[in-house]
Amino acid sequence: MKYLEQIKTDNNRFVDYIKGTLIFIFFHIIGQIPLTLFVIYQSNLTANPINQNNLFSSLPPNITLFLVLLPFVVVVPFVYLVVTRHHGRSFTSLVTARKRVDYKRILFSFLLWGTISASMVIFDYWMNPDDYVWNFKPLVFFVLFLISIFMIPLQTSLEEFIFRGYLMQGFGVLCKNRWMPLLISSVLFGLLHIWNPEIDKLGIHLIWYYIGTGLFLGVITLMDEGMELALGFHSANNLVTALLVTASWTAFQTESLLIDNSEPSLGLELVITLVLIYPLLAFIFAKKYQWKNWIIQLTHKF
Repeated sequence: MKYLEQIKTDNNRFVDYIKGTLIFIFFHIIGQIPLTLFVIYQSNLTANPINQNNLFSSLPPNITLFLVLLPFVVVVPFVYLVVTRHHGRSFTSLVTARKRVDYKRILFSFLLWGTISASMVIFDYWMNPDDYVWNFKPLVFFVLFLISIFMIPLQTSLEEFIFRGYLMQGFGVLCKNRWMPLLISSVLFGLLHIWNPEIDKLGIHLIWYYIGTGLFLGVITLMDEGMELALGFHSANNLVTALLVTASWTAFQTESLLIDNSEPSLGLELVITLVLIYPLLAFIFAKKYQWKNWIIQLTHKF
């Protein structure tokens, strides 16, 4: 069974996926209401409007993180309802072409990328200690830890459900091939992050990192006939960012263990990530899960 081809195109219309996407957007907006009210309340207290550029550094980090993640948590059950009720499919078919979700794959990807990314941060801290501030506050970090382990996996899973699952399968119904849904969903994933504060700090060229990340996650999803590896990677990536290290210009403003005060740069880090790290991870996955026929897997028509 193939991940995209399992969706019977004669029983699904692309317009149905547009309707489902609009439902997700609507409930995401509903989930943003508490954050909006909180920002208005804080603005009234300070008598100074809080704009998007300084929002994450102006509000209490743990409360802000909770409210930023809340819309994603709100939407998750509606993804389930849209897939099972609106499309009449099993939720498993959104995640994988296998009979059941392979949690061992999720765990392997999570541990692999979590170990690599955390090791890179620790190594940089060891090499450049002056660039970091040790920020461990036991009670505050414990609250951060609880928020992160419960809500961040839901946030990252929702993004995978929508971009590597719902939209890629939806565009598969429309295009009846694999490469167009891969490209379209990757570009949309990149554009979703265009309002991140990192863009303001590093410039619009950072969008290539997000598109490249979407492309990487889409490739491993199509090669593996399921999004389990993407789920593990994405969750580990955001958890390390929230718990281990943050900076004043990143999307997650948290009371992490380390605060990075160094001046960020885009060029070398972008090249290393897209040209070295992602291909290396894909190579490891390919060897472990014996992926073959890459061109056919990524371009097949159906």
